[in-house]
Amino acid sequence: MLEHLIDNYGYIAIVIGTFLEGETVLILGGIAAKLDYLKLPWVIFYAFIGTLCGDQLFFLLGRFHGQSLLNKRPSWQKRVEKVNRIIEQHPTLIILGFRFLYGLRNITPFVLGMSQIAIIKFAILNIISAALWAVIIGSLGYAFGHGLELMLGDIKRYEVAILGITLISGVFIWFIHQFRDSKQQK
Repeated sequence: MLEHLIDNYGYIAIVIGTFLEGETVLILGGIAAKLDYLKLPWVIFYAFIGTLCGDQLFFLLGRFHGQSLLNKRPSWQKRVEKVNRIIEQHPTLIILGFRFLYGLRNITPFVLGMSQIAIIKFAILNIISAALWAVIIGSLGYAFGHGLELMLGDIKRYEVAILGITLISGVFIWFIHQFRDSKQQK
């Protein structure tokens, strides 16, 4: 059952998951590659496509609809101000590194779009950053699966538990982050 789902929907899940957020999905993709359900190069490729398209879309939304969206969602204001301060100090570095900053990942390309950064500059740096992120996080997931295999032996016996624990951990971290953000916005 699990093997069938991963075979049929694994790469699609990686594209969609990395388009929206990504880390947990990509780590799970790396583990699935270690379990031989998926191929690591394709996991990395589809993660690259998903994250690149998602962040480019959020940048363009910020560029062309940023202020109107911000007016409709005043709760975003504090996060936008925080990201703006970082962008003012290190614009190139933030474009290359925002994917690695949990909690700022979705808002940052939106805010970058609202800034004076040229679309072409963002696009080029976004391609570089998306490639680095996909390779690093996908490889970490694969290495995590390898480490589990060294500790547990045949990890295929534990695959449902491993994938479930990883998924639950990612969702738990996401909920903690959302709760913390909602408290900070009040």
